[in-house]
Amino acid sequence: MGGRGPKRELAEKIAGEITLSDDPGATLRKWRTDFDVSQTDLASELDVSSSVISDYESGRRESPGIGVVRRLVEGLLAIDERRGGDRIRQYGRVLSAGFESDVVYDLREYATSIPLVTLYDELDATQIAPGNTDRISGHTVIDSIEAITRLSSEEFFRLYGQSTNRVLVFTGVTRGESPLVALRVVNPTPNAVILHGIDEDELWDHAGDLARIDGYSLAVTNADLDEMLEYLVGLE
Repeated sequence: MGGRGPKRELAEKIAGEITLSDDPGATLRKWRTDFDVSQTDLASELDVSSSVISDYESGRRESPGIGVVRRLVEGLLAIDERRGGDRIRQYGRVLSAGFESDVVYDLREYATSIPLVTLYDELDATQIAPGNTDRISGHTVIDSIEAITRLSSEEFFRLYGQSTNRVLVFTGVTRGESPLVALRVVNPTPNAVILHGIDEDELWDHAGDLARIDGYSLAVTNADLDEMLEYLVGLE
């Protein structure tokens, strides 16, 4: 794995997490499922039986050494590359922006702008307040609690990538108060915000007011997180 590109950086991140984890098997399982690779497919890639992968993940085998971890990581990345490299590109964008992948799930720019209403329709999102624009050119998906508690105001601004003409998606939202108040201290604001994990009747009463004051479109959705990310990751 020569070079210092996204693939190498991601490989080092995965290997480091597995090696340093208190439960290496669980960490391996997390990354394998995140790459949507079955135990059988990973075992086939490494030319071992699927029971070997299962034993590592369950802790029935001794924690894998550095050499085994390297093979496991290379196997995951090789499978992803054959599938088109979506996961490598996704994490590459996040890592190159200087964020941890447990804070930022995806960050990307589109080749052309797309209608905001199209995005809302695909994500089964309900618009609470209209914004000043009807098209967006990118998106950032973040874990709301991790972002609010761990990011500085400067880092928060970097969530906008190349442009604020994007939708900022907060996941794991309960009422929406914290992320929307946090946005008030960051200028400028994104052109659209989606609060994920709640219905309209669960939303903080003043959410729409803040959105209208700052001029961004606000929407809520309770769509499945994995399905939402799969759609967004496919946008270019």
